[in-house]
Amino acid sequence: MDWSHVDFDWNRARAFLVTAEEGSFSAAARALDSTQPTVGRQVTALEEELDVILFERVGRGLELTPTGLELVEHARAMAESALRFSRVATGQSLSLDGSVSISVGEVIAAHMLPPILAEIRARHPGIEIEIVATNQVSDLGRREADVAIRNFRPTDPELVTRKVCDTEGYLYATPKYLASIGTPKTLADLSRAEFIAFDTTDAFAKGLNAMGFAVSAQNFPWVCGNQLVQWSLVQQGAGVGAMMAKVGDADDKVVRVLPKLARFPVPIWLTSHREVRTSRRVRIVFDMLVEGLSG
Repeated sequence: MDWSHVDFDWNRARAFLVTAEEGSFSAAARALDSTQPTVGRQVTALEEELDVILFERVGRGLELTPTGLELVEHARAMAESALRFSRVATGQSLSLDGSVSISVGEVIAAHMLPPILAEIRARHPGIEIEIVATNQVSDLGRREADVAIRNFRPTDPELVTRKVCDTEGYLYATPKYLASIGTPKTLADLSRAEFIAFDTTDAFAKGLNAMGFAVSAQNFPWVCGNQLVQWSLVQQGAGVGAMMAKVGDADDKVVRVLPKLARFPVPIWLTSHREVRTSRRVRIVFDMLVEGLSG
């Protein structure tokens, strides 16, 4: 490689890329945990180093110039290489001291993980655990988490996956709520029920109708994307909601609703990026999660 032609500061290239993706210096500063003037100076210095104009102001935002559009793809490739470099370096570490981040849905994070994580900390006090409790799919390739617990099989070939177990879920409600709608005994009886939806789409309704229910939008007056709030609504008698059996059956405030007719498969998968998976620290957490969740 002719190093004499690499005559710009790579940190300034990062500031340029983040500004391009975030749309302004202020947003880029927040993403980089920096300040707006600092990011602006880095981008200006890069323009001077390369003798180009990268951005032009449009209203309160910034737009890439034709030169900026061309260069941003190269900057993005540099960022991807930096992420890969970081993953490999992390994966080669043999030290147990350090953090491991786990991306996991809210229900599993609140109801199933605490005793498992306590055991990990008891056996390996040098490992620090960061819990990313989210129902969104974290991008392991971009290091949004080291390990993810998911209810579907990941298909990315860059990921290492392991199926932990097959569990199941049911509909639940309080006995008082079920009595208020006539104690349903058939799927048709549940057309009188109010369900707590996960989002504003009709996915839940379609899933129920595919099982033989007869529900419509009118059966879903409750919508909440937070699983713990959903469950609290069920516990308080607001309506019918879905939950993993391991959590729902342990709650004496609720009962299964038509358990022989309304059962949902809930597989549990663990996954991590294959390069990070070579880290002894991540391997230990991964294996102890498998042990704890399969028990």
